[in-house]
Amino acid sequence: MTISAHCFIPYPDVPVVSGSGSLSDLTFAVKDIFDVAGYPTGCGNPHKLALSGIKLVSASAVQALAQAGASFVGKTCTDELAFSMNGRNAHFGTPRNGGAPDRIPGGSSSGSASAVSNGLADVALGTDTGGSVRAPASHCGLIGLRPTHARVSLQGVMDLAPDFDTCGWFTRDIATFARVGDVLLGADTCALPDAPQVLLAVDVLDLLSPRVQQVFAGTLERLSPVLGTLREVTTAAPSFDALYWTFRHIQGYQAWQQHGACIEQYGVQLGPGVADRFSWASTVTAGQMQEYSAIRASFAAQFAALLGSDKVMVLPSMPDIAPLLTESEAALENYRNQAIRMLCLSGLSGLPQISLPLMTIEGAPFGFSVIGPAGSDVSLIAFARKLMDQSPISIGMVGKNPG
Repeated sequence: MTISAHCFIPYPDVPVVSGSGSLSDLTFAVKDIFDVAGYPTGCGNPHKLALSGIKLVSASAVQALAQAGASFVGKTCTDELAFSMNGRNAHFGTPRNGGAPDRIPGGSSSGSASAVSNGLADVALGTDTGGSVRAPASHCGLIGLRPTHARVSLQGVMDLAPDFDTCGWFTRDIATFARVGDVLLGADTCALPDAPQVLLAVDVLDLLSPRVQQVFAGTLERLSPVLGTLREVTTAAPSFDALYWTFRHIQGYQAWQQHGACIEQYGVQLGPGVADRFSWASTVTAGQMQEYSAIRASFAAQFAALLGSDKVMVLPSMPDIAPLLTESEAALENYRNQAIRMLCLSGLSGLPQISLPLMTIEGAPFGFSVIGPAGSDVSLIAFARKLMDQSPISIGMVGKNPG
């Protein structure tokens, strides 16, 4: 029986010309907030789709993959305006999680993670503002990177919160991930040593359940030949709650600046959760933006100093495995708010974070994350390869013939 992954937007097929290069044996999919020549950019919402028109030029990241030889296979579903983390779109449905089909895929890069985890693309582009690559990577058993802020061009990509928006991608294996990185990232400005000092974020672990802490501790033990002696540190100053609200206010203010006028002018209909977030975002003031930007700057400087140029930090990617598809909207919102307290470390600091499929709980994927200094993305991927080689786990493509 063929099972549909529901991960692609059913646009009429328009060929995308590929070059000949290092990615010529790969297929790639693209989150539908990236422009692709010959296609509209729907951004997960029917009103935005109607307003889009057909794009004449592809986004820079799409062009880079195509010019390197990768073959385009389609545009993928996204949570509305990329302002969610669960992958359930009220208009276009929920893409199938190839690592745990009874659980949400995570968002907002839900369709991209679904396409890769179900074996329908080798690579898929996504974006990560508050966790929209790291969350689906953890939930679907994939490798996913939130790169150093501004490291990968977002030309031709819908803005959500420009201070936090990044372009990331998913693959099932680290060798393919590194090849894509060579195309998108360029040379590091901060190369990690072969054996960087590894920091353990103990205050992040205090946010998690005993079950998750136990699984993570076991993974650290398995990875100890690569990790070496861990140095325990604390990360959140002044507190995780303060960082949470700092991230929420800056993201909300910028999201409303980007989309509020369109929402009000056209009466854009938004699904549960997304509508509530935009409604709250409309109340954030310029004064609050200034206040929280100062808190962010102080934290970012402190966090960057903690890592320096030769350290990495390890932590779980998410608070837990993906919630079940049957969970209520309220339960998913609670999970999202818990996740932001972890995910905002990278978001507020602008530092790169890679999620690796190195853990499972109850048979479902659970990501192991490494954060590196700004500009260390390529060497961070190389360090991740050592971890994957030490403790490989294959999660994706649980179901056969996803179709």
